[in-house]
Amino acid sequence: MASVPEIAANTTFAASPDRLLDSHGRIITDLRVSITDRCNYKCVYCRTGQVGAQYAELTTAEYLRLIRNFVDLGIEKVRLTGGEPLLRRDLPHMVRELATWRTPAGDPLDLAITTNGHLLEDLAAPLKAAGLSRVTVSMDAAGPSGQATFERITRIPGSYAAVVRGIRAAQQAGFERVKVNCVLLRGFNDDQIEAFAQFAREENVIVRFIEFMPLEEDRLWTPEMVVPLREIVERLSKVFPLRPLAPNSPSETARRYGFADGIGEIGIIAPVTQAFCGACSRIRLTSDGKIRTCLFSHREHDLYGEMRQGASDENLRAFIVRTLISKEARHHIGEPGFLKPSRSMVHIGG
Repeated sequence: MASVPEIAANTTFAASPDRLLDSHGRIITDLRVSITDRCNYKCVYCRTGQVGAQYAELTTAEYLRLIRNFVDLGIEKVRLTGGEPLLRRDLPHMVRELATWRTPAGDPLDLAITTNGHLLEDLAAPLKAAGLSRVTVSMDAAGPSGQATFERITRIPGSYAAVVRGIRAAQQAGFERVKVNCVLLRGFNDDQIEAFAQFAREENVIVRFIEFMPLEEDRLWTPEMVVPLREIVERLSKVFPLRPLAPNSPSETARRYGFADGIGEIGIIAPVTQAFCGACSRIRLTSDGKIRTCLFSHREHDLYGEMRQGASDENLRAFIVRTLISKEARHHIGEPGFLKPSRSMVHIGG
């Protein structure tokens, strides 16, 4: 079990129990929880050809208890991720329970999910009824010409049509402005930028391009595979003129752009070329109950292990606060000596 520093009596936890701060003064309000590392896709930028779980999953009650302690410390947003979270049959029950909770300020939790969308067609309406706030769908090619590219990346036949049906089902269920995330890999799907702009306009979704990060199992990442923010903006502007939009919050990760004619929105998340670590508000919980303070952390902090050993909720909250002291100031992608984390994105949680 990873050790954490001792916490002094006059730390933020004692002075302000409804705010979770790290040692760099950043307010931590967003919790991302991987509720499985199983996935029904085998995307080349994420994992090998193996589909099964490699780490243990917790029960719904165990996840809820851990999440509850984060919320009691001031977490306002909870995003359920994976793996593929829709593979868990108890997901609607988990969402229904979380939707009844309130933050220390008395506000309802902002509940979101990131999914590959393959199973969303049947689950969108039940999840909306359970109280889910927002849906983000991962999708790596768009339009009829992108179907072959999409299935080459996911390595699953028929996946493109299922995801499009899932997106439309989410809209019909009442989810407003569904977000669609596209990880761009040069040589794989960088020809899809313009097609995604058209998709955003036609389907009334917010498309967000994400720079490829070194978090895949197959270790194929190189700097040359990254399609940078500047190139994305230049290519989009040649097809549909863009106008910058204000961020929704200081900690928002995406640079937002609207089309000049007012139809559609694009976001670009550029952790490699335009790092936003200084405003990071996130903390992560892996599917086996370990805290990761950064996607690129080399240390994990076994919160579930503490719970299994009989820790009280007060002890668990103190463990979380101590862990936040060690949250990294920034990542070091592209710098000499940079080492990829031992776990890939599918095991950490997107």
